[in-house]
Amino acid sequence: MSVQKTPLQTGKYYHIYNRGINRCDLFREDDNYEYFLGLYDKYISPVANTLAWVLMKNHFHLLVQILPPSCWDELPHPEGFKNFRGEGVNSDMSPEKRVNQQFSNLFNAYTKAFNERYSRTGSLFEHPFKRKEITTDEYLKRTIIYIHQNPVKHGFCDHPSGYPWSSYLSCISLKPTKLSRDRVIACFGNTNEFMLYHNQQMEYQQIVEWFEI
Repeated sequence: MSVQKTPLQTGKYYHIYNRGINRCDLFREDDNYEYFLGLYDKYISPVANTLAWVLMKNHFHLLVQILPPSCWDELPHPEGFKNFRGEGVNSDMSPEKRVNQQFSNLFNAYTKAFNERYSRTGSLFEHPFKRKEITTDEYLKRTIIYIHQNPVKHGFCDHPSGYPWSSYLSCISLKPTKLSRDRVIACFGNTNEFMLYHNQQMEYQQIVEWFEI
């Protein structure tokens, strides 16, 4: 699998994915998943809409649309920055680099907490994190299915609804969510069609062959 360094440009959709270094586990206990999601909301939600996600033991997949800077809230920042809207030592950083920095902040913050908890040192995630631009609605739909079918492929459940650490249940729920649920459902037409697509007993390899992961 080649490492791609596609810039994260505003307005565009991306499949972002990565795994633990040397395939090590990223999540050992339920509260690890919850902590990662909390950090994700802190660092990524201000700069991107999220359409789909799944957290597996040693890897993850995200589907996001990068927001323009005019939509950004004041962002959490590393030491030495005032904020990413203006003042500060790197106020000339491009929007693409700023978004990339937010993902780096997420992974660094999680790594620090994980290492402290489990008395380990060093990197936790592979570098750099991987990304693929999504260029069509059909590609978008297939990526959503791919992400939600990931736990099925790895034998954690028989259907996406049986796995708690993905966006599938939020997609079919009526509860408030930060997920871009309307955009996701629009890809399939309606919620019933969304569920029908996910109910199909499609070979996982067939999904992978839709696009190169």
